[in-house]
Amino acid sequence: MCNYISLLSQPQELEEYFEASYKGLPYHMEYRINGFANPMLPLISNKEPNEIHSAQWGLIPEWGRNRDFQKRTLNARIETLKTVRSYRDVVDQRALVLVNGFFEWQWLDEKGKEKQPYLIGLKNEPLFALGALYSDWKDPESGETTRTFSIVTTDANPLMSEIHNTKKRMPLILDPTASRTWLKTKDVEDFAYPNYEAPLEAKKV
Repeated sequence: MCNYISLLSQPQELEEYFEASYKGLPYHMEYRINGFANPMLPLISNKEPNEIHSAQWGLIPEWGRNRDFQKRTLNARIETLKTVRSYRDVVDQRALVLVNGFFEWQWLDEKGKEKQPYLIGLKNEPLFALGALYSDWKDPESGETTRTFSIVTTDANPLMSEIHNTKKRMPLILDPTASRTWLKTKDVEDFAYPNYEAPLEAKKV
């Protein structure tokens, strides 16, 4: 699972790091961003791989009637992308969500009354991408089109299993090489752990 990310980098930093031009509306910048608020975040799609646009967290499929759908689509399990109705039609609509890090909480007791938060990032990298799927959803009432996305998750590696010690999941964390191949619609199973694993680092916060 991945419901909280960190993003403090300015558009110019994103442009330089990801070698793409920022074309989007303003995005949310904060040390800890809550996905349940459905924020706008910077995203690179395989449709426009040289551009960065803002998109709203929480995918709404083309047939979605309203934004209530977003409550259930912050994350998409990589194992069921091809079978779950919300994602199977957009499994080749790949995207990169640009972040400085993401947060997870380790349970220190059986009921989760005590938790230790961690900030997790890609080792030796100030910025990195999370693998996502996107959809351009048209509001049937207003006619407005919004780009929306879900962050793809996979089984946790040993580090994340120790931190996310209840559900043992992690987002699809992509290094620069994997980011390029994800956008080229290489089969999703190739990115599931343990087929692919990025070098992570975590610190208590």
